[in-house]
Amino acid sequence: MQLRQVTDDLGTTLSLGTVTRVVSLVPSLTESIAVSAPELLVGATDWCTHPADLDVTRIRGTKNPNVAQIVGLEPDLVVCNQEENRQVDVQRLRAAGCAVWVTRIETLDEAFDSLRRLFTAALDRPIPSWLTEAEAVWSHPEPQTRLRAVVPIWRDPWMVVGRDTFTGDLLSRLGIDNACADQPGRYPQLSLEQLTALRPELVVLPDEPYLFTPEDGPDAFPGLACALVSGRSLTWYGPSLASARPSLLAQLHR
Repeated sequence: MQLRQVTDDLGTTLSLGTVTRVVSLVPSLTESIAVSAPELLVGATDWCTHPADLDVTRIRGTKNPNVAQIVGLEPDLVVCNQEENRQVDVQRLRAAGCAVWVTRIETLDEAFDSLRRLFTAALDRPIPSWLTEAEAVWSHPEPQTRLRAVVPIWRDPWMVVGRDTFTGDLLSRLGIDNACADQPGRYPQLSLEQLTALRPELVVLPDEPYLFTPEDGPDAFPGLACALVSGRSLTWYGPSLASARPSLLAQLHR
């Protein structure tokens, strides 16, 4: 078998033959592969919820994958992400003989480039039509009206989207300026008093990883406009990008 030399987002070179068995440890990448080449997937995490009818072996979570079970599936490739998965698990998988492709995504442009290389370089497949569509959708000009917002992702303690994140970059393309972008850390922990002191014009409340609802979230910010949005639209890089922009614009700019 002739091997291909390919390089992942972190600069690690992998020797790959024909990839026919893939384990994904990232929900958005799982959906990306399942929609485009479902025959490849043999394993995914318990958090991989899309597509809803995904029928593959579950190998626990993104932060505690069952390495022995993954190895037993004999994958040609394991797909990970620098932020969502632990380096120690990547090292253990590689030590066990698995080829591991690690993505690094902190901006929308990085997402498009990373997904394109995943399919063409790692999987040796054509660029999916949804990816081409998503790039076209997000090439539209940014809204002229801009709002200053905080974006909680957890409650008790309150954690928010900070600097250098995919979500922050995506929101910026939607005319939303992150009031916490100058805070230390990518997902800083701030008190409710600190958040309100930032005087945001909008509070963006996604339904994951914390499930904010009309009854749980807006109550903490009386007098402030709150937008309850899909966490998948806001944080996932995959097929949802093709439809996320119009739906988020409608929710954020009312």
